[in-house]
Amino acid sequence: MTAKLSDSYLWEARQLFGKDFPDYLDSFKEESTPSLRINTTKISVEEFLKIAPFKLEPVPWTDNGFYYDPEDRPALHPYYYAGLYYLQEASAMVPAAFLPVEEGDKVLDCCAAPGGKATELLNKLKNSGSLIANDISATRAATLLHNVESWGCENYAVTAEDLRKLAQRWPLTFERILLDAPCSGQGMFRKDPALIRSYNEKDSKAYVPLQQELLDCALGMLKEGGTLLYSTCTFSICENESVIAYALEKHPDVHLLPLPKYPGFMPGRNGMEECVRLYPHKLRGEGHFAALLEKTGENAPKPEKPGKQAEIPDVLKTFRHPFTNGSFRRIGEKLYFLPEELEGLEKLRVLRSGLLIGEYSRDRFEYAHSFALAMKKEEFDNVLDLSANDIRTLKYLKGETIEAEKDLKDGLVLVCVDSFPLGFAQNKNGTLKNKYPKERRMR
Repeated sequence: MTAKLSDSYLWEARQLFGKDFPDYLDSFKEESTPSLRINTTKISVEEFLKIAPFKLEPVPWTDNGFYYDPEDRPALHPYYYAGLYYLQEASAMVPAAFLPVEEGDKVLDCCAAPGGKATELLNKLKNSGSLIANDISATRAATLLHNVESWGCENYAVTAEDLRKLAQRWPLTFERILLDAPCSGQGMFRKDPALIRSYNEKDSKAYVPLQQELLDCALGMLKEGGTLLYSTCTFSICENESVIAYALEKHPDVHLLPLPKYPGFMPGRNGMEECVRLYPHKLRGEGHFAALLEKTGENAPKPEKPGKQAEIPDVLKTFRHPFTNGSFRRIGEKLYFLPEELEGLEKLRVLRSGLLIGEYSRDRFEYAHSFALAMKKEEFDNVLDLSANDIRTLKYLKGETIEAEKDLKDGLVLVCVDSFPLGFAQNKNGTLKNKYPKERRMR
């Protein structure tokens, strides 16, 4: 640990942990256990475990989370570039795992960057309903888009808006809302010592007014009968239970629901045993807090969608991707597929709504990388399917030209790794011109 815990924080932690305070301090001597979460939109847990080249151990509180050995370096494996998993700290998996999302729900992730929780919410929606993933910072929202785009879904929008503006636009709109609020980050001190320096400059109380305002906005967008999960990565009672107490008093139509208690989980403080607290000296993970709120009333039944096939533009006639319950929209030179659930985003700062298919460029159409990641191998005929161990796979991910088998047709090629799409290339006489985006290339 390069930064020193302040005397004021140590006093606060001693009051919070009591007899466990020495154990908490000892946890700083231990390395964090890294973990990943499988993209069940693309592959089942069972199938991934059959092909995974890593030693994995289950994270107890979510079916698709696993600890891995840091020496395996999964961020450098081709499966990571195919979007088969997301690297996420185990405790941070709790909020999305415990928000009871159902197929067809309208879901809002209020402070969604960098995208770990948003991608799991997409898993739970199973390509139904819609997800609005928002982050007020346009820079952070760009990272969010990068990660959500890898997930291969089309039922999402990424926005970079002030939550107050969204609350004015969408009152009583969402069945499920996740608010992972900005906080002092005490629970991440071990993993990211730089947060200690930040905390020493600005303590817990500085975040409370913002947390209260964000929670007010989020509850205003929650439908009757809907649920909202509030979470932080800090231990401070004033940022956690006290913020929930504020919301319960101000919103009498809201009440707490109990969350599951796994080994090592601790109940909330100040009489809020429905909440959960995660401590690094009690389990394999960092610090987190979660509370589940429900608004009084009943969820209105969701209208059944008939699965109507969209009219396919000429540039997509050679593909067999199922475009249903939406329509194609050309904005400038770019072509999008916009599901019906994502209408009504006008006058908002939208980084992406629906699936970007590609861009018209003079006499040709350039297919987008996002479209490749949303496809399945069987949806296109001209495919180069490489193994993860093929040297050409790494060369492709680095943006290099690669050679292909002679029976591959000239023209557009979908490049895959073990049947999972990585991106596009252009074949001419067995030489593939690489179309892998520069900003995504392996370094």
